[in-house]
Amino acid sequence: MKESGLTLIELMVTIAIMGVLASVAVPLSNVSGKRTRELELREHLRTVRAAIDTFKSDWNRDGDTLLGAQCLKNKLTCKEVSGVSGYPKSLTVLLGVKLTGGEAAVAENATRRYLRKIPVDPMTVKEWKLRCYIDPADASTWCGEDVYDLASFSTDVGLDGKTYREW
Repeated sequence: MKESGLTLIELMVTIAIMGVLASVAVPLSNVSGKRTRELELREHLRTVRAAIDTFKSDWNRDGDTLLGAQCLKNKLTCKEVSGVSGYPKSLTVLLGVKLTGGEAAVAENATRRYLRKIPVDPMTVKEWKLRCYIDPADASTWCGEDVYDLASFSTDVGLDGKTYREW
């Protein structure tokens, strides 16, 4: 008499094959998640750095000498929003600078915006590590005068072998 069904050996082989497949899939999903966060970090860094550079171009100054086009048009605002090197005094300045010069007379609520919102560091889900123009590249603290660059506070190593704060 023949009985239909699976033997214990067949079940064990099936479970072993499924275990091997699962052990391969888990590391791949971890790397995929890390790569996604790294891409998001690179995009955020690129966006904020481009906004800082555009701000510097518009509001550039060297001490009391006004150089940027917006600084020349909005002399009162210039010293309020930019440091002596022409970089923004804080990241929040990039969200909007209220104009006081000729453009303000034409538009009722004239504001120049460089970012819609300040992105969050995807690695730490916190604020950014900031660096002033006068700070060395490996500075551990921010001088508080202006924002020349930003980095992640994360000490983790990326897929490229560098720590995220070096990006």
